[in-house]
Amino acid sequence: MTSINTTHPERSGLALPVIAAAQLLMVMDGTIVTVGLPVIGTGLGIAETDLDWVLTAYALAFGGLLLAGGRAGDLFGRRRLFRAGLVVFLAASLVGGLAGNGTMLIAARILQGVGAAIVAPAALSLLADTFPAGPERNKALGVYGAMGGLGSVAGLLLGGALTEYLGWRWIMFVNIPIALLVLAGTFALMPGTRQRGGLDLPGAATVTLALGSLVYAINRAGSHGLGDGLTLTFGAVAVALLVAFLVIQRTARSPILPSGVLADRGRLGANLVMLLMGAGQLATFYFLTLYMQTIKQYSPMITGLAYLPFAIGIGIGSGVIGPRLQARTSTRIVLATGMAVATAAMGWFSLLTPDQNPLLVLLPAQLAGGIGLGIGFVAATIGGVQGVAPHDSGIASGLVNTSQQIGGALGLAVLAGIAVTAATSQPAGTPLHDALTSGYTAGMLGAGGFYLAAILTAVLLLRPRPANRDSEPAPETLGSTPG
Repeated sequence: MTSINTTHPERSGLALPVIAAAQLLMVMDGTIVTVGLPVIGTGLGIAETDLDWVLTAYALAFGGLLLAGGRAGDLFGRRRLFRAGLVVFLAASLVGGLAGNGTMLIAARILQGVGAAIVAPAALSLLADTFPAGPERNKALGVYGAMGGLGSVAGLLLGGALTEYLGWRWIMFVNIPIALLVLAGTFALMPGTRQRGGLDLPGAATVTLALGSLVYAINRAGSHGLGDGLTLTFGAVAVALLVAFLVIQRTARSPILPSGVLADRGRLGANLVMLLMGAGQLATFYFLTLYMQTIKQYSPMITGLAYLPFAIGIGIGSGVIGPRLQARTSTRIVLATGMAVATAAMGWFSLLTPDQNPLLVLLPAQLAGGIGLGIGFVAATIGGVQGVAPHDSGIASGLVNTSQQIGGALGLAVLAGIAVTAATSQPAGTPLHDALTSGYTAGMLGAGGFYLAAILTAVLLLRPRPANRDSEPAPETLGSTPG
């Protein structure tokens, strides 16, 4: 298939803000409930041990269905799916805001994740359809990647303000006007490429159920131990379903994950790095929120504002440092640099104590962590979609987002268990706040371990070629064939 771009300049100028706003909204909702979790738990009677499912439910549905969403966009039209996903997301936000109990809220969060899984890969593919390969597309991808990091922090800031002044239900309701504005702006988007073929429903079902079973098993292991019967059962189900998914992909006529998408070592490495970044980031926000509200007794508004250094750091990393590094050196070096800074920030967080001055640890460590993750998100996004064939662009786009969201769900499940173990293993007589803080800092050190693994992954799998060669169009690079 040839790659042709027919977008009018004025149209592409409007397309980027619309696509970036959609990505910001989808990622923002992964964390917007974080600051309000204690209030939500009290208001809906959700046990503290189950509160993380309000976060995990969205990440799991979002990440588990992204591959199916990306493939559906390739088959049925990306702009059409983009609009449909926004409608689903909008409706789910209304249901979540009206939720009368925890079960209804978690169900609404799952439905939000379904909508996001349709929107996100279509958005990234439409971006590639709109901007020609080379520096122009890399700049647009940089903006898109920045939204992936900035959206998480924006959710924390907005969630704190809404919970404090309007109530936690507005965390859900605020999505409605934003989604309507993005929906109105879709006239600026190209229809996007369309392909012939079918949707691999068995593949989509097995991979989603496998990931859900795995997250549940890890979550339960943290509170019931590895020898627990249900933990072992769901772990075995996850393994069996993952094996079934691999078999289906080898035999399906239109597999949800074509082998060619991850055949490139650099794309594989970029997606693994994105998974590890997501694993550390979501858990860090979870522990910091608990530390600030439980230990420091910050109000939701102050908690949200306390995340401002993280937002500033991501802006600096993704908007200034990351693009400049990307223009001068290889994606491998850019990713390793960003993850090294993020790892150092996690070590800094380990110095937190119940009476710690926030100016010495909390705020500067957030700034450093934001810079590192901002650099990493831009480079991983570019590395994850470069050089892929046009007919697989939706899949590649979905995979980048899948890596981040599933990484977040798995990372939170693993690190929450580590935090609980660290807190309960403190010597007898340890004050509760000291024990809890020890758990939170252990979890953040675990996030640093994920970032170290990301550095190793980048070094081993990404090519040491200059970024200016990366930006050259491949024979079958992402492109646009309106259909």
